[in-house]
Amino acid sequence: MVTLYGSFPAFGLPQASPLVMKTEIQLKMAELPYRLERGPRPDSPEYSFPYIVEADHRYGDSTFIRDHIEKTFRIDFDRGLTPDMRARSWAIERMLEDHLYWAILFDRWMDDANFAAGPAHLFDTLPRERREIARAEARSHVADNLRGQGLGRLTRDDITGLACRSVKALAALIGHKAYCMGPAPSAVDATALAMIVAATAPVFASALKDFTEAQTNLMTYRDRLMREFYPCHAARQAA
Repeated sequence: MVTLYGSFPAFGLPQASPLVMKTEIQLKMAELPYRLERGPRPDSPEYSFPYIVEADHRYGDSTFIRDHIEKTFRIDFDRGLTPDMRARSWAIERMLEDHLYWAILFDRWMDDANFAAGPAHLFDTLPRERREIARAEARSHVADNLRGQGLGRLTRDDITGLACRSVKALAALIGHKAYCMGPAPSAVDATALAMIVAATAPVFASALKDFTEAQTNLMTYRDRLMREFYPCHAARQAA
């Protein structure tokens, strides 16, 4: 049994973190039994979510978790893909995780209205005297990470413009295919779905969200894959 340690349903999403959602989708793709545990602080080699515990060993980082799943359970998420398709899958994944993810993080944490509507509530269970301090510390930590990554050094308009280019590229790459690489799901679909869902989270408002929702093929892709991998959540959203 695999134990996935991650975030929790929040912001109108099945997982607050798109990287946790990515790993959960890949566990579903692999049809591996797993249980989900949520904790306030990650206990992983990378000190971040997600991480898994399998056979009494911890494995962190969503990409390395995938590697472990494939090696341990003899699963190839990209079975049937050509070397060219595998290369494109990797390029898409890097574009989404190393670029779009950070723009989504910026919109959630650095916009005052979005922060109040979403991340601020992650600290609601803390004692009143600690709550605002913890919120400010966490927000400062995210800002430092954004600056270290690079996007946080740009203006809001520049961040949005670059992120929209990534969304437009993803829309062109998917086109009207059932999945990113064709008629069957592969590993990159877990990343693509998680990032599209995160970019269009119901509780937030942003130009990036508006642009993403305007890509009709991405919305069709999102809704169909949510019905496939999160049928209960999709049904509640449709009700």
